[in-house]
Amino acid sequence: MDQTAPHTIDSLAADLRGLGLSAGDVVLVHSSVRALGFVAGGAQSVVAALLEVLGPGGTLVVPTHTPDNTDPAGWQAPPVPEAWWPVIRASAPGFDPARTPSRYMGMLPEVVRAWPGAVRSDHPQVSFAALGTRAAEIVAGHRLDDALGEQSPLGAVYRLDGRVLLLGCGYDSNTSLHLAEWRQATAPRTEQGASVRHPDGGSHWLTWTDVQTDEDDFPQLGADFEATGAAASGRVGEATARLMSQRALVDFATAWLAAHRRRIS
Repeated sequence: MDQTAPHTIDSLAADLRGLGLSAGDVVLVHSSVRALGFVAGGAQSVVAALLEVLGPGGTLVVPTHTPDNTDPAGWQAPPVPEAWWPVIRASAPGFDPARTPSRYMGMLPEVVRAWPGAVRSDHPQVSFAALGTRAAEIVAGHRLDDALGEQSPLGAVYRLDGRVLLLGCGYDSNTSLHLAEWRQATAPRTEQGASVRHPDGGSHWLTWTDVQTDEDDFPQLGADFEATGAAASGRVGEATARLMSQRALVDFATAWLAAHRRRIS
């Protein structure tokens, strides 16, 4: 590691302000804490820096997804024997916003999820957690069959004209692009399934139909969006960071997907 001094809450806050993040912003953050280099205090300090910049009027949003709470029939990495499927569906502890940890989202979302005052949406696969003035509004009413659409936290961030911050990660992690998928008239749909916890501690398996996600072309979509000059880029810690209007991103992506993805007849 070629780093002359540890990064701190104050230095990260200065980097974030230099990138363009401001007090009062609503910002959806995707992150690789490791990419920031050595931070005194680790992920907790990164969250503190974000909250310092956003101030009491701002709102921090993170994905707290649980992609392991899906139908085992579709698992590929690794697959499990078909004989196990009914056991997994019947025995998996149901999703509970207060108890269930996020998976594969990195360290920062888990810190936000556990932060005093954080609230979390109740979608059993693609929940979001939020801290700040608009947090409750953003996570409310997260529908099963509109997981990343208009009635999801992504749609709420769009309506609030929020921003997206990529900290050391790329457009393949940019969840807001899925909102553009949900806006496609020809988006393929598929049956989904997940385990949900009852208030009495039991659980049951739910199924529903929603849009089938596909991130394969997100890196190219992101590169084309950046070519318009609409994303600010700079250093936060040791990481390359990108800050953009979520509304501008989603509007661009909605048109881009309509033009570049094969239409489903």
